[in-house]
Amino acid sequence: MESRVELYAYLDSIEKWEKDQGGLWFWEKVSRLPFKLLDRFTPQKLQEKIGLLLDEVGHFVQNGGKYLTNQSGIIKKINDKTPNHAIEALADFKHVSIETMNTVAKGLRQSSGNIATAQGASTGIGGLFTLAADIPLLLGLSFKTLQDIAVSYGYDPTEKTERIFIIKCLQFASSDIIGKQAVLNDLMSLVDQKERPKEMMSLLQGWREVVFTYRDSIGWKKLFQLVPIAGMIFGAFANRTMIHDIAETGAMLYQKRRVLERLHECQTIEQQQNDL
Repeated sequence: MESRVELYAYLDSIEKWEKDQGGLWFWEKVSRLPFKLLDRFTPQKLQEKIGLLLDEVGHFVQNGGKYLTNQSGIIKKINDKTPNHAIEALADFKHVSIETMNTVAKGLRQSSGNIATAQGASTGIGGLFTLAADIPLLLGLSFKTLQDIAVSYGYDPTEKTERIFIIKCLQFASSDIIGKQAVLNDLMSLVDQKERPKEMMSLLQGWREVVFTYRDSIGWKKLFQLVPIAGMIFGAFANRTMIHDIAETGAMLYQKRRVLERLHECQTIEQQQNDL
């Protein structure tokens, strides 16, 4: 596995990425506009569909919902790039290099981006009305992508603690710079307290904020999707960039967890050797 120097190099790269995650820019500050239009002009049933985002987040945390990851397929991708080891389960990821995990996660980001592009184009045809349908679809793809990335780093998204971590990754990708720092603190608490899931649930007491932050953050990206036909182009671009950002966030934060765990293992081994 990686040396201590290599692990610290990975960690330094991740921390530089964290510092580069800036605040909102102008178009994001007017992100509520399309949703004000939706509230005023769309039928009640479409407004209710948008409101279901809150239920979807709660359902996902409780039982994973319908956004299933292809764990065996991802393990196969890992095996294709790890010829010297036969990886059969997530517990075997201790034999997988971080470089290999990063490569598989990058491939997942690209494939999810392609799906998001097609989805955004298809839901951009009808402008205002198909925009309402696009939002829950995009949330589902976000969940699926983050679960796949979790598996690519050897973590099991069927565990509730991991689903909470995924929700916090989603919130990080949608937050301003102050919110990002708060989410990072929460994420590190999740890592440190993974054996106490009941305590971690308190971190999601405000998951309504997660939903509204997520919804508003995509507002500016969806603004031009309100225009029928032309919305195909804007929808494809908006969905692709958003899924790319979410996937990058998941990859960097899961990579950070894996690096910190391996550094802890190095320290434990060194301590044992010193005791001898």
